[in-house]
Parts: sequence; C-alpha cells; structure tokens
Amino acid sequence: MPEKHIFYDALGNEIEFVVKAKFNFDDQEYVALLPAKEIDALTYILKIEMNDDGEEVLVHVDDEELEEATDIYEEIIKNHLQ
Repeated sequence: MPEKHIFYDALGNEIEFVVKAKFNFDDQEYVALLPAKEIDALTYILKIEMNDDGEEVLVHVDDEELEEATDIYEEIIKNHLQ
C-alpha cells in the first residue's frame, strides 16, 4: 500500500497525497507527491528537511532546483517502467 500524507489548503480543506517517490540529489532528500483523488493532477516535488525538533518538514523548491529534481524524478519513473 502506498505511503499517504494529509495536508490542508488555505481554506482548511483536507487533501490526501500519495508518495510516488523519495529520492536524493546533491545531498538533499526530495519527495514526489500526487493528490490521491485527482486523476489528471500534477506531481508536486518538495524538499525534505529536518526542523529544530528533528521532525521532517516539506519545503518549497526554487525553480532552478525544481528543474533538476524533476529531471531526476522523471529518470526514476522511466527506469521503473522498463
């Protein structure tokens, strides 16, 4: 069963996401998430960092870093499908 996470939008609505992949790039860990209930949804790629309490937090990725992380994720998907 795939790993799932619940997030809340700005209006407080619950949105369930499925973890499609976790991967490392340049000594940084990333996660690719897909909304569980949207058929044609975009995949979100976020950076995993540790907060001061040692808990994982998901952080926005800037455009340049996102482009590189997306390339890595697409390669993972391509290799997985072969």
